Amino acid sequence: MLDKRAQILLKTLIEHYISDGQPVGSRKLSVASGLDLSPASIRNIMSELEGHGFIASPHTSAGRIPTQRGYRLFVDTLLTVQPLQNQEIRKLENVLSSPDPQELINKAAELLSSLTHFAGLVMIPKRQGAAFRHLEFLPLSEKRILVIIVTTDGAVQNRIILAEKPYSASDLTQASNFFNQHYAGNTLDEVKQKLHEELKQMQSDMTRLMSAALEASSKTADNKDGVVIAGERNLLDVQDLSTNVSSLRKLFEMFEHRTSLMQLLDQSQKASGVQIFIGGESGYLPLDECSMVTAPYETNGQTLGTLGVIGPTRMAYERVIPIVDITAKLLSNALSNNH
Repeated sequence: MLDKRAQILLKTLIEHYISDGQPVGSRKLSVASGLDLSPASIRNIMSELEGHGFIASPHTSAGRIPTQRGYRLFVDTLLTVQPLQNQEIRKLENVLSSPDPQELINKAAELLSSLTHFAGLVMIPKRQGAAFRHLEFLPLSEKRILVIIVTTDGAVQNRIILAEKPYSASDLTQASNFFNQHYAGNTLDEVKQKLHEELKQMQSDMTRLMSAALEASSKTADNKDGVVIAGERNLLDVQDLSTNVSSLRKLFEMFEHRTSLMQLLDQSQKASGVQIFIGGESGYLPLDECSMVTAPYETNGQTLGTLGVIGPTRMAYERVIPIVDITAKLLSNALSNNH
């Protein structure tokens, strides 16, 4: 869509804006781009870029700033990534070493945050194959039921389910007893399989209730511990965000609820390599002023989860992208070595 001169001017404008946060004028572009163009030619190209929606004019300045669309073109086609130096990678390898997988995940989130000065996050792998020791249904209100699940590895999960009809306390006790008697010692997948088979034979209230409990227990998007976040307070120091209190409030609400983060990370996990979500284009990030860079991590070829960085749209993508990419690879190696 854009000729070479327009691409060079757009790349120069975005790099300068990322660097100092100030709208970029024609004169600065003329010097910085290295193009032998008259001021009139540069203004014409700027008008063309603005017409395509890649840059915009703030009211208070004659200069231009990139739009979300401009950033997207920049990261997709114009960006020159700066690979990390070998000594930097070795330092990261030293930090990401521990026999404890949970400690590795925590360290990876902190590392992403400290290297970028933004918020680092890591989606925790879903529990695989943990067998149930005990389950209990407790009534909260007429149709809301608390499900407490204790697995054989000692983990306790609490879920709230909304039943289709009211259940008495004795109904729930009976269901708990039935579940524990018939399914204790099975993994989640095994219980699901058995329930599906039984559902074909009988559609009783009790089986429906247990099925709902299992569905709730397997939805890790509702699990507040499903993602480790480090350094979200760094975003208070980002000028583009700190001046917008309502935007910050939305962002911290998202960290608090975490569900949309989980959906976004889950979406990233299904893709290979580094993914970049700019502003509101993902449908999950609540802010146009924020971007998210993610990459999946794995052990022995099997994807376990996703890690990433949330920061302002005006971030140094050429540095953040390789940091996220390398951290994902190093976490994968560290977890594989533990197996």
